[in-house]
Amino acid sequence: MIETNQILNSNPLVNIEIFRCPICKEKLFVNEIGQLYCSNTQCTKNNESFLLLNNKPVLIDFDKSIIGESNFTANVGKSLVPRREKWFGKALRYIFQGESSITRSNVSYLIKTMNTLTNPRILVVGGGEIGSGFEEFYQLFRDNIMSFDIYDSENIEFIADGHSIPLQSEVFDLVIIQAVLEHVLDPQLVASECTRVLKKGGIIYAETPFMQQIHEGPFDFTRFTESGHRYLFKEHILISSGHTSGVGVALIWSLSAFFSGLFQTRKVGKLIRVLFFWLRFFDKLVPNKYNVDGACGVYFIGKKDDQPIKSVEIIKHYKGSQRI
Repeated sequence: MIETNQILNSNPLVNIEIFRCPICKEKLFVNEIGQLYCSNTQCTKNNESFLLLNNKPVLIDFDKSIIGESNFTANVGKSLVPRREKWFGKALRYIFQGESSITRSNVSYLIKTMNTLTNPRILVVGGGEIGSGFEEFYQLFRDNIMSFDIYDSENIEFIADGHSIPLQSEVFDLVIIQAVLEHVLDPQLVASECTRVLKKGGIIYAETPFMQQIHEGPFDFTRFTESGHRYLFKEHILISSGHTSGVGVALIWSLSAFFSGLFQTRKVGKLIRVLFFWLRFFDKLVPNKYNVDGACGVYFIGKKDDQPIKSVEIIKHYKGSQRI
């Protein structure tokens, strides 16, 4: 029998026993030549193996996903959209767009929380790239992290669609989903899947845009207010929530979109971001309740609980300035 880690990377967390079929959620098995199948005799993947890409399983239900099988057979698992620039471009992005101090504070909280656990299990949903502000977290918990995305990357162990996470329920101590939910067709289903794979008492960390224009073209579907984002994770006790970037950053996005449209080129929009980068510093001067109402992005930290919050509670949760 071929060793599991030959097929599922060398990450010690990656164990065939915790994987599940994305179609029927039954266990998977590996045959003698290293092919992955579903153990359910009624499932289509019981007789047809899952694709492998660079020894990473492609665990996607293509009948229900916006990702086509041809993306992995014809385009060798490349991202469907261009990814970020090389180091020089990233350096410029950091200089002119900065990094959210709120995200850094949230990451510090996650580090402290995970340090209280012995060998925590951490899942990153949409982890093809290391998220903004999470570099130190990855350095500290590299051996504790499993990650997946819809394309191949050195940062992931398997390829999957968040609408059907191919993993056993109640396995992880922390699930991180940063800048992902705007790119999925059914955010509630993806949030529920994140909750399902968390242990009771496990932590969810999510960041999602609010006042941002379209990015990643046709793969951009949804935005959330701070309250709507909190209710998305209604099966969690609130630890903390709010804006990651406020009205100043949102204004930069709007100006960029305005001038891109006026001159009919995104290059002008990028120039505008450079010229008006200083607007982001006004977020520090604007009270939180106004930043919440016009936030560029929002976050949620919660703990998995058995009792979902009631619908009426989301009205009381509102943190903005427009009190009635």
